[in-house]
Amino acid sequence: MQTGPAIIEHIPEWGDPWGHPRYYMGITARRIYAYLLDLVVVALLTGMAFVAAVILGALSFGLLWPALLVLLSLVPIGYHTLTIAGRRSATLGMRAAGIKVMSVAAGAEQNGGRPTLFQAMIQTVGFYGSIAATCTLILVVALFNPRRRAVHDFLAGTVVVNDPSQWGGPGR
Repeated sequence: MQTGPAIIEHIPEWGDPWGHPRYYMGITARRIYAYLLDLVVVALLTGMAFVAAVILGALSFGLLWPALLVLLSLVPIGYHTLTIAGRRSATLGMRAAGIKVMSVAAGAEQNGGRPTLFQAMIQTVGFYGSIAATCTLILVVALFNPRRRAVHDFLAGTVVVNDPSQWGGPGR
């Protein structure tokens, strides 16, 4: 006879670092490499958006400058959110590094682990917000948990893992 409520948390295969360590081998270094590549991509996208903003701002005699500056600041957020929520669940840097973002939310297996657009947005905004507030010191949190999750991963209910399609696992 049970005396209290049983708490059983269902964790998908990719959320279990002890039972399936291949998802997490070398993930910290791969995440750093992927982010450095993504910095280059975001810089290029922001540069192209800046050129377009200068042209549009000049054509509007400066009336569009405030709106264009807001749109320019949304380039990195849009890039990360849309690529993480996309079919491959990874930014271009993540794809090159062989990693992807996967959801650990209830029912994530039904979608192959792909994060929702809302999860991707929370992860991205959480990332940029925490980086801005702590000057990247918040990323140290990832070194002290077995899934190598940063605060923005916890907030979004996601993990960053080695791409399981490398060995024919879930999330192909």
